[in-house]
Amino acid sequence: MLRVAEQECRNHNHYYLGAEHVLEALLQERDPAILSSLAAHAVDAHTVHAEIRRSLVTGDDRLWEGILVTPRVRKIVEIAEQLAADREVEPFDLFLALQREGGGLAAQLLRRAQGSGV
Repeated sequence: MLRVAEQECRNHNHYYLGAEHVLEALLQERDPAILSSLAAHAVDAHTVHAEIRRSLVTGDDRLWEGILVTPRVRKIVEIAEQLAADREVEPFDLFLALQREGGGLAAQLLRRAQGSGV
């Protein structure tokens, strides 16, 4: 799943892996638990996906020397690992962790979508 997020970075010519890239990848996965959670909050996954796309500005072309992982994503992964405990981290763990961490564009878009009932 994080490989999909990394590819999103490259697609937008970003040098960092941010929470918005993680959310973008999670929505692309079409995980039933994530879709169910969004539906329970009257949030349309397609609308959130479109909002992310509008919010992510494409950077300038660059030579790829690697992608930096932001401290926020490191924290999200840490929370997801705690949620998973003794099992492998699932996409839904990352989704919950993203919400619990609560910062950044991705969490903001989810809160806005929940508030508007989109």
